[in-house]
Amino acid sequence: MLPLDGLLVVSLEQAVAAPACTVRLADAGARVIKVEREGGETARHYDRAVKGLSAYFVWLNRGKESVVLDIKDAGDRALLERMIARADVFVQNLVPGATQRLGLGSADLVARFPRLIALDIVGYRQDSPARDMRAYDMLIQAESGVCSVTGTPDTPVKVGVSIADVMTGMNAHAAILEALIERGITGRGKAIEIAMFDAMADMMSVPFLHHEHAGRPTPRSGLAHASIYPYGSVACRDGEIVIVVQNPEEWRRLCTEVLRRPDLVDDPRFADNPGRVDNREALGTIIGTVFAAMTRAEAIARLEAAKLAWSNVSTVADLSTHPALRRMRIDTPGGIFEGIASPVRREVKGGPVPALGEHTARIRREFAEEEP
Repeated sequence: MLPLDGLLVVSLEQAVAAPACTVRLADAGARVIKVEREGGETARHYDRAVKGLSAYFVWLNRGKESVVLDIKDAGDRALLERMIARADVFVQNLVPGATQRLGLGSADLVARFPRLIALDIVGYRQDSPARDMRAYDMLIQAESGVCSVTGTPDTPVKVGVSIADVMTGMNAHAAILEALIERGITGRGKAIEIAMFDAMADMMSVPFLHHEHAGRPTPRSGLAHASIYPYGSVACRDGEIVIVVQNPEEWRRLCTEVLRRPDLVDDPRFADNPGRVDNREALGTIIGTVFAAMTRAEAIARLEAAKLAWSNVSTVADLSTHPALRRMRIDTPGGIFEGIASPVRREVKGGPVPALGEHTARIRREFAEEEP
């Protein structure tokens, strides 16, 4: 028995943000019916990396059913409305205004179906002056300031994965679960709007607070922390590792047991974290000199003995063989592959990635208009 067994989710979804939300619902036992247009949704066509299918699509669509509908067609739209009438949750991330023009706006749907939880994923809140701006992952990263604090001093960059899409999907997932709990208490559904820009603005809270309350910009620091030091990569003779110092006791142990420079503990330049951040160039030279004389194994041995945190600077190839990585078998129309397991739960409903329109005929029969 999974927690969302018996729950019906209808999702008019595409790309990443909405599918990232609904795959978590499917993993937890919900029946998720994915409504696609003729030819398939956007993410089906990004690449053919996994058994001839898109990596994005096989990642986010396991355990769902696919139905192809033309929602501009009156008959297909009526079918979709009959599906929504039976659903617990409706999710959509079409271009803002598209569902409203078709009579499928979340507020209207909840008025018609009071137990429904209807969630719209948008780029910007629809009461915002930016409501009509196009919103894709990199655009939102850039607009929200994420790129301004990511990269090297010379070059702003986007985060290398679709963080705006994924965080929006996770916020949507949390909002739906909260609404389900609320409905269990009140008996009423609700209309919910989740904006990509809001997700990234929230992620920017620390740089924002530093700007507003300390008048301090957040620099781009490469593989280092902008406001904690030392917290970043160091170069050993045979490669890099990441080291972390977050409190006075860890600083003392780093100086005495790893750097073997006890004189640094009470050096006024480095006595607390703000001082170490302000003097990171001088301290970085000292730390770099010590680590450059050691192999990675020697440095790790000292850090372990001092009970200090460290990590490898892994590549994607390293991730694929990492001993902590959990995998799950996923079936697709092109064959079985091993993907990364859910980070939320050990036991998932599972099920294959659907072929385009694989369930259309059955769903048309199931939700057919009843004879008068």
